[in-house]
Amino acid sequence: SDIVKLVIFEKVDDKSGYEYPMEKLENGDWKYFLKNAPLGTMYGYRLTGPWNDENVIVADPYSKATVTQNNWRHVAKSLVIDPSFDWEGDTWTNIHARDLIIYEAHVRDMTVHKSSNATAKGSYLGFIEKDQNGGIEHLKSLGVNAVQFLPLWDFANFEIPYRQDADGMYNDWNPYERNHWGYMPTFFMAPESYYATDGTNEPLAWNGTDGRAISEMKSMVKSLHQEGMAVILDVVVNHISNYDWHPLKYIDKTVYFKLDEQGDFLSQCCGNLLASDHQPVRNYIIESLKYWMTDYHIDGFRFDQAHLLSAETATFIIDELKRINPNVIIYGEAWDEREKEFSEMGWGSFNARFRDVLRGDLHNYDEKGFLFGNFRNSQTLENLQALILGTPNIYQSPAHAVNFLEVHDDYCLNDYLRLSSSRNSKDDIIDDPMKHIELDDDLLRKNKLGALILLTSQGIPIIHQGQDWAHSQIIAETDVYDPNVGKMDRNPYNKDNETNWVNWLEKEKNKKLADYYSGLIDLRRTHTEFRHATKKDFKFQGLADHALGYVIRNRIAVYINGENSTSIETDLPPGNWQLMVNQNEVNLNGIRQVSGKITIPPTSGMVLQRIN
Repeated sequence: SDIVKLVIFEKVDDKSGYEYPMEKLENGDWKYFLKNAPLGTMYGYRLTGPWNDENVIVADPYSKATVTQNNWRHVAKSLVIDPSFDWEGDTWTNIHARDLIIYEAHVRDMTVHKSSNATAKGSYLGFIEKDQNGGIEHLKSLGVNAVQFLPLWDFANFEIPYRQDADGMYNDWNPYERNHWGYMPTFFMAPESYYATDGTNEPLAWNGTDGRAISEMKSMVKSLHQEGMAVILDVVVNHISNYDWHPLKYIDKTVYFKLDEQGDFLSQCCGNLLASDHQPVRNYIIESLKYWMTDYHIDGFRFDQAHLLSAETATFIIDELKRINPNVIIYGEAWDEREKEFSEMGWGSFNARFRDVLRGDLHNYDEKGFLFGNFRNSQTLENLQALILGTPNIYQSPAHAVNFLEVHDDYCLNDYLRLSSSRNSKDDIIDDPMKHIELDDDLLRKNKLGALILLTSQGIPIIHQGQDWAHSQIIAETDVYDPNVGKMDRNPYNKDNETNWVNWLEKEKNKKLADYYSGLIDLRRTHTEFRHATKKDFKFQGLADHALGYVIRNRIAVYINGENSTSIETDLPPGNWQLMVNQNEVNLNGIRQVSGKITIPPTSGMVLQRIN
């Protein structure tokens, strides 16, 4: 920019304000010292330069709090706030990575449904209310010790009006005109104010006018820490929204973005790509991450589309963050077969092999996985063994293998199982969602077996909200016309409605599965063999094409039978054993004592502990 003016607003709706010319320093920074700006002051910058529209006033990219308008431009003003907060001695949880059991949650979805019984529904404070069905109370009852939140940085909630053109883009993809999940980030240091207790989704309304989101989000983190739970933020540092008035676009797009030969923004999948190899961008990313760690006591980060980061940038991130907290949790999506490379840099990553070996092909439902008594693409029991060991052929440590059966992307596990077993087609209209989620015996067994393998394997297990009772993502009927209403949704990123909102009444429908999950989590937390074993601690035994047994440290025995119609009989190791898990229940005190032979029913697993 050639000219920069500081703009001070009196009212939130002001389109202009008092302007103060800023001084350009030798290092390229701009400065103006405004004395005695009171708390609540709103400000921005008017920029003049080769890429600037002088009619656009942009917020400070380093804003700690923003006032944003609900429109597709995501008009924003920076807010002067007092960031002080009484942490009462709180700090990071410092849970060992291999001890983590993570729950992936959307902060709004977990309490906004009426069945949550929360008062401040859909908010940071609602998440930590006591005596509710959702939020923190569910995490406590389940037994997890970490929560990974979908993006909580300020993001562009609204998209271009449907079937309208803007900036050369025509919205023919999103009739809801919303970005519910939050993967269109805007201000990297400001919390999303829609999740404050005064948040609103009314078009053209303003969020964040008093900055309460700062203290309310900190209160949420503090309460989760008090319950022994780590807080992990899902962050996007590789792109920003395509069409909002983001300040970096106006400050110097040649520095902050990847551009084509014509000087236009490059985009891959989701938004305008940041030039993360440029040092100013790296500095911006690092300063934001450090800020969340120090000012919000965030324990770790999950990086969306981390594979878009260069090795140099990824190394820079982990080195800088470990200087602040050596136990910081860092993992991401290292697609394009970059998992091994990221592991060598000390990063964890989502282990899609785990999902695909157990479920089957992500898109071809005829290529079924182990839960169907099948292996795909010439896979064998050796592939399953590798997953159980923490995928050592890919990861330097099991602490880098983030194992999952389901996350927010794609069909949830139960919908996938229904599609792959031809119980439903993707075009089926589900008239009764509550009846739809009820599990028959076969689906219950498949869900239980998947949970057993997930929660007894080396690595870091992550469970998506609702997975623990086999939820379904059915497109809800709203005032928005959608010809797919009633169908199962594989990508509900744009639906701030009951498609995503967690209905806590469903949990009772599949209570057997919910109890099984909580029992397995208790099992994992009780026995270190499922978290801290090494390859030499295992002794494997193939029982059939799709059945496997193994003993850990000569103390814990696990048997898994993926055969859908055949029971497997096998000899236990010598001695007396206590059966803790079978196809029906989990009981750490013991279901019964066994010795000699054992029979594993179809599509089920067993876990035993040596008595003598």
